[in-house]
Amino acid sequence: MRYVWVTIKREIGAYFSTPLAYVFICIFLGLSGALTFFVGNFFERGQADLNSFFNFHPWLYLFLIPAVSMRLWAEERKTGTVELLLTLPMPIWAVVIGKYLAAWSFIAIALVFTFPLWITVNYLGEPDNGVIFASYIGSLVMAGGYLAIGSCLSAVTKNQVIAFIISAVVCFLFLMSGVELVQSFFQGWAPDFVLDTIRGLSFLTHFNVITRGVIDLRDVVYFASLIGVFLYVNTAIVDLTRGA
Repeated sequence: MRYVWVTIKREIGAYFSTPLAYVFICIFLGLSGALTFFVGNFFERGQADLNSFFNFHPWLYLFLIPAVSMRLWAEERKTGTVELLLTLPMPIWAVVIGKYLAAWSFIAIALVFTFPLWITVNYLGEPDNGVIFASYIGSLVMAGGYLAIGSCLSAVTKNQVIAFIISAVVCFLFLMSGVELVQSFFQGWAPDFVLDTIRGLSFLTHFNVITRGVIDLRDVVYFASLIGVFLYVNTAIVDLTRGA
């Protein structure tokens, strides 16, 4: 774990040494606030909750998380620093996990800066803070799922734009798999277990359960498995493309 910690410190320093971190945080806060108040009708709803805030997170992450993950490996490969990084006396899995945890921590920092909304809703009414806390956890874990996909696909190419597009497309497929529009395409000819499997792959399906304040073991296993699988594939891709 010492190697993981060294990688985390290196990556966090790289984020905040450039305008990337500040631009991402400002865009995230600006978009989430605008969607909450103007599109989600925060005040007009007259309810003391943050549903109008969390409902947009799956769609915000669809574009913002790939923007963070696209540089994780694509930039390293383009500049050639990945060769230097992998010659250091540390296992590849430690580098992969370290870079992932650093990016996830950065996203968590951006999410923490939305705390004024939580304070506001408590000032205006008496919300269920347990549900809000669970929603924050669900949002962070969902962001981790997006990030694991993006990190894995960033290792496939040297081009950050291509990494961004592929990551956004794959994340979109995971996001929409539980929507009725997609389900209706399979209904009538696909067996029920296929429909249940496709629905179970959706970010929305699991995130919506958590935003109701229910921390279900199935949702925990889903996100943990998703992150674990993509990080494992990420490690394998980095190992295979070393020197390419």
